[in-house]
Amino acid sequence: MPRELQFQVTPEVAAQPELLQQHVARLMHVGVRDIQHVIVRKRSIDARQRAIKINIKANVYFQGEAITEEEVRLPDYPNVAHKTPVVIVGAGPAGLFAALQLIELGVKPIVVERGKDVRGRRRDLKAINRDHVVDEDSNYCFGEGGAGTYSDGKLYTRSKKRGDVDRILRLLVGFGASPEILVEAHPHIGTNKLPQIIQDIREAIIHFGGEVLFESRVTDILVAHGEVQGVELHNGQRLQAKKLILATGHSARDIFELLHRKKILIEAKPFALGVRAEHPQSLIDQIQYSCDFRGEFLPPAPYAIVKQVNGRGMYSFCMCPGGVIAPCATSPGEVVTNGWSPSKRDQATANSGIVVELRLEDFKPFAKFGPLAGMEFQKDIEQRAFRLAGQTQKVPAQRMVDFSQKKVSAEIPKTSYVPGTTSVELGEVFPPFLTQIMREGFVQFGHSMKGYFTNDAILHAPESRTSSPVRIPRDPITLEHLQIKGLYPCGEGAGYAGGIISAAIDGEKCALKIAESIP
Repeated sequence: MPRELQFQVTPEVAAQPELLQQHVARLMHVGVRDIQHVIVRKRSIDARQRAIKINIKANVYFQGEAITEEEVRLPDYPNVAHKTPVVIVGAGPAGLFAALQLIELGVKPIVVERGKDVRGRRRDLKAINRDHVVDEDSNYCFGEGGAGTYSDGKLYTRSKKRGDVDRILRLLVGFGASPEILVEAHPHIGTNKLPQIIQDIREAIIHFGGEVLFESRVTDILVAHGEVQGVELHNGQRLQAKKLILATGHSARDIFELLHRKKILIEAKPFALGVRAEHPQSLIDQIQYSCDFRGEFLPPAPYAIVKQVNGRGMYSFCMCPGGVIAPCATSPGEVVTNGWSPSKRDQATANSGIVVELRLEDFKPFAKFGPLAGMEFQKDIEQRAFRLAGQTQKVPAQRMVDFSQKKVSAEIPKTSYVPGTTSVELGEVFPPFLTQIMREGFVQFGHSMKGYFTNDAILHAPESRTSSPVRIPRDPITLEHLQIKGLYPCGEGAGYAGGIISAAIDGEKCALKIAESIP
């Protein structure tokens, strides 16, 4: 049996197996040669003191001991080609992991995705960045893998109570992700590596008898006598099924409008909205690591910050060390920002959404839209930003200190946002209450993180797709919609998840409930 140890080491020791083994030998008062292997189980950074340490949890094997570490393997999936079909709308993490779970349980998934496969999406992403052309079905939000595929691949979640996080991580490793995601406290795949993993998941779904239909936008949900009958696609094709998982993501506004039009119960949901702030990564490293130079053994520093400003939470969201800002509009006539990092997080800039919590009362000017009021609030800001920045995919931008002092920035330096920026007083983009909170909040951020409040930081507006502005209510036990039997609202778009891992967990939960209900 291995000995389990928990200890701290310098970043240099943590990064080099030989030094790590020497350190463990000293801790255990044995010779280095007595130790056969040190397997790191968990690793995290402790940057609370000037001397930064790495927290390590490891299994230590002595010479002659059998190494019993469990190999990561995929489940023994059966072939479900002729089994009961279940339609899944959306090929994001909720939809894909629901499909895998259904196959494991002997049920056939038919995944319907409005966008293109991961390879086909790349041309449309290039069109947004280079030509300012937005394809409403294929963009950073829509397409195989969903919004996470080309916007970072962060796997950290605080939603430990929602389900088995480790199971999802192990499945990802089984499909090609680095085993390091099982070790790191804040695991991350990287936008450059995630597409291949998503493709391998899709190929497994098809191999074991499921179906995946791309460029197949759902235009109607077929319902009779309060029960799901299937879906109709934009080309008139109908897919018959008694069970439907609706996993469309937080930006599928046409689906929210369809549900409202059909009088299928939905609710307005609070979300958060703000800007995406970009700093030099070297500056964030200096602030977080209290050093002039990060060195080769520490990763680019992240940050997380939250303040209460005028009774509202203002906080960092989806922080991307060594990353870039991307254009994430899903329709012409709007601009939206998001951020991502490659696996090495080796870009020169760091960015983060800095957002303010909204309340249902904030949507009163759009009350005539009923449960879609929050969505219309969101659209209004995105469309206003589009007009102010020049009616392209350029975004309104302002230096951070200038924003807090209500000054239009004389010039905006080139940022990582490829379509470009337009110098705008961002108070013109947001409602006055939201603008004032952010103006004060950035000053407060600077008090907590010395050096953060600087005109070297560029604010890009808006960061508006933090979560769904709509919740599709479901029974907490069966997970079925409260009105429609056989309809399973799922994942981030339905209001039940907030990232890759929690969406995948929710997809599995819905699949389990469906399998239990099939005779």
